[in-house]
Amino acid sequence: MKAIRLVGVALLALMYPGVAAAQATLPDAAEGARRAWLAHDPQALAGPSSSLVLQIPGADPSSPLGRAQAMELLRRYFRVAEERGLDITALREVEPGKGFVELTRRYVVAGTSELRHETLFLGFRLVNGEWRLVELRSAP
Repeated sequence: MKAIRLVGVALLALMYPGVAAAQATLPDAAEGARRAWLAHDPQALAGPSSSLVLQIPGADPSSPLGRAQAMELLRRYFRVAEERGLDITALREVEPGKGFVELTRRYVVAGTSELRHETLFLGFRLVNGEWRLVELRSAP
């Protein structure tokens, strides 16, 4: 059984480089999400999540989106920005198996020089021993 789990983790690591293998703790999941955001990599950001609640400009936050739709909306959102910094400002397990991460983002809109700030709120769930992103919200 342990060998099967190790093979599964290895396959996830190949599918989602740098993120899947590092999701055993909430701080690891937060750091993986931070790195994926800075790289503008929606696949790595979502990891193995099959759906995601997004509250970003251009997304209807009323229900979870399927993986493909969420990836496309995140790609569009990333396209217009150049990251200048992203810091983890809060991290806590709000109840067993449910985690919250707050990130402070600094960026410029492509082609401009005005530094903007945004707060990102990430919701994680512990599924089969792995923290998975299930919700992403942004606030100016």
